[in-house]
Amino acid sequence: METITVAEEELTTMKYVNATPESTDVEINSFFFYETIQFTVLWILFLSIVLGNGAVLIALSFNKARKNRMNFFIMHLALADLLVGLVSVMIDMIWRTTVTWSAGPIACKVVKYLQVVVTYSSTYVLVALSIDRYDAITHPMNFSSSWRRARALIGCAWILSFVFAVPSVFINEEAVIQGRTQCWIEMSPWQWKLYISIVATTVFVVPAIVISGCYAIIVYTIWSKSKLLSPAKNNTLQRGAKKPEEHDIRRSSSRGIIPKAKIKTVKMTFVIVFVFILCWSPYIVFDLLQVYGY
Repeated sequence: METITVAEEELTTMKYVNATPESTDVEINSFFFYETIQFTVLWILFLSIVLGNGAVLIALSFNKARKNRMNFFIMHLALADLLVGLVSVMIDMIWRTTVTWSAGPIACKVVKYLQVVVTYSSTYVLVALSIDRYDAITHPMNFSSSWRRARALIGCAWILSFVFAVPSVFINEEAVIQGRTQCWIEMSPWQWKLYISIVATTVFVVPAIVISGCYAIIVYTIWSKSKLLSPAKNNTLQRGAKKPEEHDIRRSSSRGIIPKAKIKTVKMTFVIVFVFILCWSPYIVFDLLQVYGY
């Protein structure tokens, strides 16, 4: 999954370029458009996103025998990240090539809105996945096998993404900068501070807190419930009873102890979440430091 690209592509394109009303006189940074290394990285990033997430979606669509809740969330996460590549990275590469925005004022608002939508969706699908794993681990006996909860979580993730992206429709405008038409954002310094602070909070801080809280409880639950199974294993071995794999699994299931399959899925999602936080943290911190003048 290429979650990191969400931040790099959307926030960079609207970063602090219009700090004053005289912003139309600000020189367009040619480095932003022409730097060879930057453009090469974008191509590598684009191919990785499209090929990687496309392969995940194809694999999940053909592997219908393993249609489960976990794969359902992974599918939406791969879809959100694939849209990042197609909507954010690809359009940004085209813009860097042409330098001029040629799609018109309506497309300017629509494209920027969709770029923010995929930014939020990639993050909030991950939050939904974490909440689902939290419920599966902490309430194994009451955890519904129905798909209703999974669809509700994914639905909320996408709805919140579309709602939180609405401000981008109003702040992005088509403007002529040094004789070239650009899809531009014009805000004063305090407005930039407010906007970037809100984006950082809703895209990273709040999701990171929710995700970290879910996994902290998951780790504690697994650690505490694993103690319940240890005495049972020792007793069965001493009495020469059935192997723990047969006997204890039935007992643990009836007592609500977590199966190994669920623990395996938790480990996988934990890695995804760890990469998400690791990749986002430096960028968000740098973004806030820069906009506040540090």
